[in-house]
Amino acid sequence: MDKDITLIPAIEGKWKAMPMTSKQDAKDKNSSAWKQLDTTSFWKIERVISKEHVKTKKGKDSVFNKPANYYMIELVSNQKDTIFYKFHMTLFHVNKALYADLMPVDNSGLGKSLLANESYFPVHTLARVVIRNNQFSLSWLGADYMKEMIEKKRVRVSYKWVESAKRLMLTGSSDQLTGMIERYADELRFIDWNNQKAMLKLNRTK
Repeated sequence: MDKDITLIPAIEGKWKAMPMTSKQDAKDKNSSAWKQLDTTSFWKIERVISKEHVKTKKGKDSVFNKPANYYMIELVSNQKDTIFYKFHMTLFHVNKALYADLMPVDNSGLGKSLLANESYFPVHTLARVVIRNNQFSLSWLGADYMKEMIEKKRVRVSYKWVESAKRLMLTGSSDQLTGMIERYADELRFIDWNNQKAMLKLNRTK
């Protein structure tokens, strides 16, 4: 997947999240998966920049900034930017479509955030990304879609069943995941990105 990683400066900034209604949500108004922090918090997105210490030829210590190829997302309050939860986001293209690989940094928002709750185990989650002007949307691939494709042997990815969570956990390589996306992500009969349980629309605030 490394060769497909992309950086989009326009995605940096502060955003307000709004839940998007799936077909299931439209039928059952009480079925929304989102919790308090997911939609009441602001999303602060910045490219990760690490500092490296090196010595010059003259033996003096020097510090330089090294930009990473992924972003830090923080769910923060509007007033004092108190951080409730944070995770890394890596953007990548497959078949001209944009996706986000999200990985939790901590689980401080557990119980108040779907993202934190779903990331209780240190695993990656996959979302499709659509960017339009000062707005972008995220649609997370649901576990039920993955379960069906694995059971029907449409995809060959490494996984394990976690009984306590009652869900599949993908443990395979990024190449396995990319292969699955290349083959099935654009096929509506396999993955309907507009009908996932977890979908958010983000509007820029600054």
